[in-house]
This record gives sequence, structure tokens and C-alpha cells, in this order.
Amino acid sequence: MTTDELTFITELKNNKTKEIAFKKLLSLYKERLYWHIRKIVISHDDADDVLQNTFIKVFKNIDTFKKESKLYSWMYRIATNEAITFINKRAKERNVDITEYQQKLVSSLDSDHWFSGDEIALILQKAIATLPQKQQLIFNMKYFEEMKYSQISEILGTSIGALKASHHIAAKKIEQFIKNYH
Repeated sequence: MTTDELTFITELKNNKTKEIAFKKLLSLYKERLYWHIRKIVISHDDADDVLQNTFIKVFKNIDTFKKESKLYSWMYRIATNEAITFINKRAKERNVDITEYQQKLVSSLDSDHWFSGDEIALILQKAIATLPQKQQLIFNMKYFEEMKYSQISEILGTSIGALKASHHIAAKKIEQFIKNYH
């Protein structure tokens, strides 16, 4: 952890500087966290809601942050957990399993004016939606966010070896889905 990050964390924990530091935190991480959440919950409106909940949790819990990981990794973990909790709750409300729920969401992407991808991007999203939740997370973090396995390991609390294996399996499943599409 750098001196700058330690200073920033101190500012976030200090009642006199917390508000200004938190505005800086928002501007630094809002967009990256939004896109991470969006890949999990699919819908723009839902991603906005989950992002807001994430920052509320970060704000409320910054005093408990122990500096055992980077601030961004800690926030990323909160965002991931919030997004997973959100979609699990939505799937349960609709009495469907999580994979079925996500596939329905992806199917509605082509009519979502917030989705700017082409047909190939849509097929890729459909393929990702067929993966188990953890494989989706790992694939999205590695492929779209270009994270290193060490970062993903810190966020998900999974060994690097297990992450590599999950990513490899996910990539093979996606490749097979795309080959069989249409």
C-alpha cells in the first residue's frame, strides 16, 4: 500500500476530511465499479442501485477497513457481494434459479438503450450468462477489466491456481457456446 493510499484512507476515516475525501473516492472509482456491477446485474438501473448501495456500505464501514488489502480491492469485494446479493434476491423473488434469471436479463439487452454492444457483444454476454456465478466473475474480471490473477485472488479470496483453472474452464465453455450459436 502506497503512502498516498494510506494518507487517503486516513482522510476518509477523519470526520473533518471524510466528506471531501469521499467525493474524491466517488470520482476515482464510480465508473469502474459501475461497469463491474453492470456485468453482474446486467440492467443499467439495477447497476445504478447496486452502485449506490456499494458506496453507502463503503461510507458506513470505512472505519472498519483494516488496510489488509488495497482500498480498491476492498471496495470491489463489497460491490461484488452487493451485486450477487441483489441478483440472487431478484431470482428468488421470481422463483427461478440464478442462471435462468441472468439469461432472461441478457435476452432483454438488445432492447436496452443503455447497451451499446453489437451482435457479437450480445452473443458473448449470452455465453457468459450460462456460466456458474463464480466463473462469470472471474471471466469478467480477467477479460473485460484485465485484472491480474493476484488482484482477483485478493477480491474473491480464491487461490491463483483455482482462479486460473476456473478462467480456463469458463473460456472453453464460452468458446463452445459461440461455436454452437445459431
